[in-house]
This record gives sequence, C-alpha cells and structure tokens, in this order.
Amino acid sequence: MTVKTKSGRRPAITIARSEHERLSNLADMLAERDPHAAEQLAAELDRAKIVDDARMAPGIMRVGSFAEFRIDDEAPQTAELVFPGDADISRQRISVLTPVGAALLGLSAGQSIEWAARDGRVRRLSMIAVHAAQPETARAS
Repeated sequence: MTVKTKSGRRPAITIARSEHERLSNLADMLAERDPHAAEQLAAELDRAKIVDDARMAPGIMRVGSFAEFRIDDEAPQTAELVFPGDADISRQRISVLTPVGAALLGLSAGQSIEWAARDGRVRRLSMIAVHAAQPETARAS
C-alpha cells in the first residue's frame, strides 16, 4: 500500500497498545495465507504511534469506530471498522484487512491517505469524521 499525502509524506496515525498487539498477531497469522493483506496491515502498524489504551484520544479511527470518509471524488460514506470475522459490506462493516480498512486505521478527521488499488490505480481516502462505537456495537471478535 502506498500511503502518502500530497506532500509525499504519510499521515501520522495513532493506535492503542492492545489493538496494536492484536492486529500484529493477526498480520503474523495471515502472512502465509494472504501475504498482500498481511503486508498492508503490518506496514500501517509499523509506522503507527502506539499509546496506552487509557491515553487514546477520542476521534482516532480504531476497530469498532465508525468513519465518515470519501474515496476520491465519490459521495461520502459511513462504515464501521471491524476484525475480519465481523466484516459485512451490506451492513457497512469493513474489515481492517481490506485496503480501505487498513487505510482507515489510526486516522482522524481531516487526514487523507493514498494507496495503489489492486488494479494499479492510485486511490485517495479522506477522513471526514470519526465516531466512537456504541457500547452495544463494540466487537470483541
């Protein structure tokens, strides 16, 4: 995944320590079965600022949060970022292992990120807003 801003630099991302550990384990387990997805996720995790869970600021996209975002010039959309077992595109639940899911991880409102899609096109995701998960919708998968 190419993850650069217009200035050519990657946007800063922040991930909670417990989430970083769980996602790192997921990337490791997936390395042989789906190396592309594992590499995308690992690249995001490697560059993230890791903070203690209690110090995680609101408004940062994490698993279980809802994002309002735009891809390229398409209409804005809203989706929940989830672990693979909870993914369901018909319910706007995007797996953290997809290119869009990996791009969302750790971003906050106003940030943008670019990546090369599987068809080779450069896509740009712009985060509009991040909303925390409601307690009853938080997933423990």
